[in-house]
Amino acid sequence: TQHTQDGHAILGLNGLPIKGMINYTIWSDVFVCPSCSKEIVFWDNGVDIERGKVLNTFSCPHCSSQLSKRDCVRVQETYYDNILKKIVTTAKQVPVYINYSVGKRRYEKKPDAFDLSLIKKINEMEIPYWVPTSELPVGYNTEQPKKSHGITNIHQFYTKRTLAYLAALFAHAKSSEQYIILTKIAMRLTKLYRLTYMNGCWGAGGGPMGGTLYISSLVKEISVLKQLKENIKDVLTIKSAAKSYSCITTQSTTSLKQIPPNCVDYIFTDPPFGSNLNYSELSFIWEAWLSVYTDNHKEAIINPVQNKALADYQRLMEQCFCEYFKVLKPGRWITVEFHNSQNSVWNSIQEALLRAGFVVCDVRTLDKKQSSFKQTTSVAAVKQDLVISAYKPKESFIRQFSERAGDPEMAWEFVRQHLQNVPIAPDSSGEIEVVSERQDYLLFDRMVAFHIMNGIPVPVDAHTFYAGLRERFIQRDGMFFLPDQVNEYDERRQKMELQDQQLSLFITDEKSAIIWLNAQLGKERQSYSEIQPKFLQDWHRNKFEQMPELLDMLKENFLQDEDGKWYVPDLSDKADLEKLRRKRLLKDFYDIYAKGTGRIKNARTEALRVGFDECWKERNYSLIVKVGDRLPETVLQEDPALLMYYDNAANRM
Repeated sequence: TQHTQDGHAILGLNGLPIKGMINYTIWSDVFVCPSCSKEIVFWDNGVDIERGKVLNTFSCPHCSSQLSKRDCVRVQETYYDNILKKIVTTAKQVPVYINYSVGKRRYEKKPDAFDLSLIKKINEMEIPYWVPTSELPVGYNTEQPKKSHGITNIHQFYTKRTLAYLAALFAHAKSSEQYIILTKIAMRLTKLYRLTYMNGCWGAGGGPMGGTLYISSLVKEISVLKQLKENIKDVLTIKSAAKSYSCITTQSTTSLKQIPPNCVDYIFTDPPFGSNLNYSELSFIWEAWLSVYTDNHKEAIINPVQNKALADYQRLMEQCFCEYFKVLKPGRWITVEFHNSQNSVWNSIQEALLRAGFVVCDVRTLDKKQSSFKQTTSVAAVKQDLVISAYKPKESFIRQFSERAGDPEMAWEFVRQHLQNVPIAPDSSGEIEVVSERQDYLLFDRMVAFHIMNGIPVPVDAHTFYAGLRERFIQRDGMFFLPDQVNEYDERRQKMELQDQQLSLFITDEKSAIIWLNAQLGKERQSYSEIQPKFLQDWHRNKFEQMPELLDMLKENFLQDEDGKWYVPDLSDKADLEKLRRKRLLKDFYDIYAKGTGRIKNARTEALRVGFDECWKERNYSLIVKVGDRLPETVLQEDPALLMYYDNAANRM
């Protein structure tokens, strides 16, 4: 750009204007006023440039009508595309602001006649190199730029001068390192790069919005040369840091044929997040530069365009985890980092892990400090990732388990193995944490799940299991330990107080309500009037859940003293109460759910869990499927126990 100051060109020694290096150019959408049908440049009228704000409403410069962006439509521009060799129509965007440098000093200016004529000259030129012209496929994300700006082909994501520069670089690239650098900058140089206002300056920061192909009304065209230099430096840094002992392979995790069985020491995986991100669509731009595209038949996502629902996602994830299970050494670990706001997708990941043969041992939250755009702006978005730790059982245990299928002693062998792998008492926060995996209800759930996933009848019922736990293992603070573990726990316990934490933060169904009541009444005996306000405070109503009355749950699961206060019964009474409660729940299951034929609008999930468990023991798989098909999909998909029984019963049928 010609360097001007106060409207006058600064002349060099040869008498010609000095030319500066452009750092970035701002391009603005152009809209049509619905009142007078004249063009409005959004930057000039819809932005408070001095205060750095995009206005919700603005005035038409021609007729003074008060408008919002939603009131207007974009101006469409028809021109001859000399790359496609045909007439095309796209949304009109014009350059409105140039930030440039002369030496070490920065300047800003509006594009002048020289700049506009240069852009026109470049737009009319023929690029002497190959450029990608692939048509955007039909997809969830790829429809967005088509609808907003009429972009249908890859090369239309770039200004002509950026496209020419990139094409020349790709034409001369020879090594894999050079292609890595170029594919990295190819995405940042597109019109997806949004303009932002930071630290009193337009153009500071910015970048493409993650997880989408959104094109803003204000686009920041950045310097190819600057991006190239920065990314060469990054690649050289990475190369020097990873000097040896690493192998990169490009293949589907559904078939890890090149890796021998039982050879991997540890797996960390960050799997696809259900429907959150459509990876092949979002990768299409840089894949077009390489002319190598993702085969999305095995892409593990939920995508209506690809006709992939939750069941397809779970099936593909199960295939991946089965391959992980095959290559991992026995007794070793897999860590799964996962992020999704939907319980149904979270349950699918857990069930896929269990089906593959892994045993889930620990679930924690991971605060990555820096949130994504969706995490920051969406009320329903999950703010932290979940980290699942699971292990592959030892071969000796799997062999013994297969030989003694259905033997009650194998239930205790499973618990012993599981307790060996569960953290004893993490104290990362400075206080000992309650390890839920060491509590009786979750140990029972893990034991049941392991038997069912292996197609073996569960050898002990709940009350027998709870009684056996207390006979065989050592209990501390509601958690169970092996003899060689309890000393370590006691030593830590003496040094610091056990963190007073609620075992179930929210009450969402009958099972979590009973866990919550156990925690409350385990501390002290309480009357109904004392516990009822706290119960209501922590109860998060689920419209699909038929929650029993608080008083009924107290009568079924707890005892009352002579002062009318409720308390947790001792072991012998608890076993009898469990039998009585199971009998009542089974009556509800057979009277209410097993006999009906229509859709079940709301359900008592604890009755369904007990009923499904009883049907499984009796090998009445058809009744499980029949009742499951009548449930709202949300109930089935969001309850891991019900989903486990239903899926396995469907497979048996």
